[in-house]
Amino acid sequence: MTQYKNILVVADPAQDNQPALSRAVHLAQGSPETKITLFLAIYDFSYEMTSMLSSDERQAMRKGVVQQREEWLKDIIRPFIEDGLSIELLVVWHNRPYEAVIAEVFSNHHDIVIKATHEHDKLGSVIFTPTDWHLLRKCPCPVLMVKEHKWPDKGKIIASVNLAADSETHEALNDCIINEAKRFADTLNAEVNIVNAYPSTPVNITIELPEFDPASYTDAVRGHHLTSMKALRQKHGIPEEQTCVVEGLPEDVIPRVAEELDAEMVILGTTGRTGLSAIFIGNTAEHTIDSLNCDLLALKPEGYISPLAPNID
Repeated sequence: MTQYKNILVVADPAQDNQPALSRAVHLAQGSPETKITLFLAIYDFSYEMTSMLSSDERQAMRKGVVQQREEWLKDIIRPFIEDGLSIELLVVWHNRPYEAVIAEVFSNHHDIVIKATHEHDKLGSVIFTPTDWHLLRKCPCPVLMVKEHKWPDKGKIIASVNLAADSETHEALNDCIINEAKRFADTLNAEVNIVNAYPSTPVNITIELPEFDPASYTDAVRGHHLTSMKALRQKHGIPEEQTCVVEGLPEDVIPRVAEELDAEMVILGTTGRTGLSAIFIGNTAEHTIDSLNCDLLALKPEGYISPLAPNID
């Protein structure tokens, strides 16, 4: 059974159908103590620019808009409430939705954020909004990005691990990713597959060092990753046929393997880079989900501190 007992669902203001809420309800099934909060941050700049109105009048207009959206969400959750689920509503006025979401996570100690993604009409690809990027980088708890499809019974979950780094942080994150995949697999009656991508031989090395043997180098790198994968799968009791070590960049390998396996979810770690490092380097999670055709669960390493964490004196 999943460990999530206090779920924050980010509502999609553009549609009545709420895939993220459906995911939360699925996770909450059979767990009456699980609490779901359906959250919406709204903002309309035109209300702030109405100079002919007083501050009190603008405040009253904002309040009216908030109440209107609350009534809309009440209609959406009514069938679930009638089925006995515990769902609360929270609509706030905020011009930066991701900041409002993260503030709510800190205020009420939510242990997962679930948000739907958007599909591009022409290409059918997933479009991730600036709010998505900020949540992946800065949200202190796991973030589940969902698409509009059902979780199949006996599906497959990919645990994407990094075997290139030897640090304790990466090893602990790999363990966390696999343990999370196993918990979801138990909940969804799914199969866990561990996937690792290892880098190709840099072309510039073969040019600058004529005596360099790229074949031997590639074999050595692959051997290291295979050995590390064997130790990891044995540690977690995953059969060898449910592991995959592939040459290439993670952002290329993971979507390809996910499509081949028809996976319902990919779980990976994100370092939460911010500032210039995020602009120039980015995160594997961000590069990967542009091409991913299934749900994605992003986990932070233990001890991660969000840049939006409240100051505690």
